[in-house]
Amino acid sequence: MKLKALPLKQFNITNLPEKYYMIHPDTQMTKINDVIGYGVIATKLIPKGTIVWILDDLTQRLDESFVHNLDEVRKKELLKYCYRYRSGEFAFVWDLGRFLNHNSNPNCITTAYDFEIAVRDIYPGEEITIDYGTLNLDEPFECLRNDEEAGVRHTILPDDPLNLYSEWDKKAAEAMSYFNQVEQPLKHLINDKYKDKVIAVAAGIETIDSSINIYYKKGSVNSDNT
Repeated sequence: MKLKALPLKQFNITNLPEKYYMIHPDTQMTKINDVIGYGVIATKLIPKGTIVWILDDLTQRLDESFVHNLDEVRKKELLKYCYRYRSGEFAFVWDLGRFLNHNSNPNCITTAYDFEIAVRDIYPGEEITIDYGTLNLDEPFECLRNDEEAGVRHTILPDDPLNLYSEWDKKAAEAMSYFNQVEQPLKHLINDKYKDKVIAVAAGIETIDSSINIYYKKGSVNSDNT
C-alpha cells in the first residue's frame, strides 16, 4: 500500500494506518526551537508506563560493510537517522522516532525488549525525549546545546551504557509497574520472543532484563541477530 505524501506542516503519525505505527499515535513532529530544530511532541497525554516507540519489521537493518561502502553524502545522511542494534547492524528508523531528541533526564527510557517506555506522564505539547547513550555510538557525539537546559549531559559517549544502565534499569522497572494500567496502542508490535517476559515483568512476577543487553561494543560479535 502506498502512503500519500503530505506537506511537512500537515504530517502527523495519526495520518498513517494503525499497522504502520511504530511510534505512539498521539505524537507529532514540530520545531522545538532555533537551537535544537525539530523534534517530536505529545498531542495527548501519554501516561507513565506506555510504550512510546517500538522496533518493528519495517526498520531496515544494514550491515556495517554496506553502510561504510556508501558514498560520503549518502552515508552521512543515513547515519544521521540510524542507531546500532545489539547485533552490530545499523538500524535505519523509518518513522518519527528518528526525530526524537536527547535529554539526560528523558521522559522515555529504552528497555531490553526493543521498545522505549514513558517513565513519567508526558503531557500534550511536551517534547518526547530519549537518552542517546542507548544508541551504541561509534564515537563521542556532542548534542546541540540549549542554554535553557541546566545540568544536561551534552556529550554522549560510546560506553555510556556501561556506566548508566543501572540508572536506566531502575526507571524502566518502575515504569513497567504501570504497564497494565494504561492503554498500549503499540503492544501488538512487541517481538514474539519478548512477549511472555514483558507480560511477566508487567505483572510483577519477574524482574526486568537489564538494558546492558542492548550494548554493542564495536568489533564484538553478538549472537542476538533478531
